[in-house]
Amino acid sequence: MTASLTLYALAIGIAGLLATAMTYFALRRLPAGSPSMLALAGEIQVGAMAFLRREYVILVPFLLVVAALLSWAVGPKTGIAYILGGFASIASGWLGMRGATLANVRTAEAARGSGQAAALRAAFGGGSVMGLAVASLGLAGIAIVFLTVGKAELANDTKLFAEIISGFAMGASSIALFARVGRGIYTKAADV
Repeated sequence: MTASLTLYALAIGIAGLLATAMTYFALRRLPAGSPSMLALAGEIQVGAMAFLRREYVILVPFLLVVAALLSWAVGPKTGIAYILGGFASIASGWLGMRGATLANVRTAEAARGSGQAAALRAAFGGGSVMGLAVASLGLAGIAIVFLTVGKAELANDTKLFAEIISGFAMGASSIALFARVGRGIYTKAADV
């Protein structure tokens, strides 16, 4: 990957994050419903974000321990890439939860007041926040790893390149896996 291509990938990742922010703020401008709907939505958001904070307090030490083990077993650059991937996943999860909890009440209000098409647009807006965040942070993160590790070193050593990029992917995947299991349990408890 050349330097200009890496910078191009980073720029696309940043542009994607700007699109994420624009989608989020467009969602915020949608009608949010009655005071009772707002109160319930506020409680859901507080609970969801508290759960997420608690989950990440538990997952960050795990992330650091695995990064230390990877640094020892594979190499320090792979350990650092693992941490960057994990934090990209944490940021994606946080942005996604904010978008989802914001979209819940707006989707219900759109369905109540404007019909199915408006509700579908609101729901897709909430999902788009997460989708754009994951893709943008993943692309920007890999570009940052490539820029910080050293382009020349990676260009000449495909094994090292594969190890480091795999570290980033493993960090993102491990946080996403635990977050998925935990959120599934939380949402089932909330349903009950």
